[in-house]
Amino acid sequence: MRLGLIHTSATLVDVFAKLCAEHLPGIDTFNIVDDSLIKNTVAAGRLTPQTARRVAGHVGSAEAAGADHILVTCSSIGAAVEAAEPLTGVPVTRVDRPMADRAVALGRRIGVLATLSTTLEPTADLVRRRAAAAGKEIELTARVCEGAFEALMSGDAATHDARVAQALSELGGDVDVVVLAQASMARVAGTVSAAAPILASPPLAMEHLAGELLGERTRR
Repeated sequence: MRLGLIHTSATLVDVFAKLCAEHLPGIDTFNIVDDSLIKNTVAAGRLTPQTARRVAGHVGSAEAAGADHILVTCSSIGAAVEAAEPLTGVPVTRVDRPMADRAVALGRRIGVLATLSTTLEPTADLVRRRAAAAGKEIELTARVCEGAFEALMSGDAATHDARVAQALSELGGDVDVVVLAQASMARVAGTVSAAAPILASPPLAMEHLAGELLGERTRR
C-alpha cells in the first residue's frame, strides 16, 4: 500500500511524516510539494480555475506515481480536491473532511478559526455540507486570526502561535467545538486550555486513513 501526500507548504512534510509513522506503520509514503498553489490562491483571494486545474494535475501525478490513496493536506484548495476525485482511479481524501464530520458529531454550535480568509469559507462550507448530509442543524461561527499566517510565513512561529492561541481562547467560550481550518494551526491545539474541544485536521485525517489503508492491506 502506498500513500501519496500533496502539500502546499514544505512545513507540513515533517508534520505528516510523523503522523504517518504513528498511524500508518508499514505504509509507504511520498510527497508532492507546490507552495505556488497556496501563494496564488492567497494573491487572487480565491481558488482560481487555473489553480484548480493544477491541483487536479498533481492528484493525477500522484496516482501515476503509484499511490493507492491520495491525501491533500491544504484546506484552501479543498474544492479542487473534490473536483479531482471523480477523475482519479484511487481514493482521494481532503484533509479536513474527517475533522468536519467529527465536529458535526460533537456539537451544534461549531466555531471555525482560520489564519487565511481563503481557507475560512471553504472549511465553513464543508462543515455546513457535512452537517446537511448528516441531517443535523448547526450554528456556525467563523473567524479569521489576522496576521498569524503572515507571521508564520516570515519565520515568526512564536507570533503565529500566540495569536492563534488567543483567538482559540476567545472563540472556545462561545461554541461547543472549535475547528482549526488549516493544518498549519494544529501545532497550537495541544497548548491551549479552551472551554470547547479543539479539532485539528492532521491527526483526524490520519485516524481516518488508518482505518482505510490498514483495513485494505488486511483484506489483500
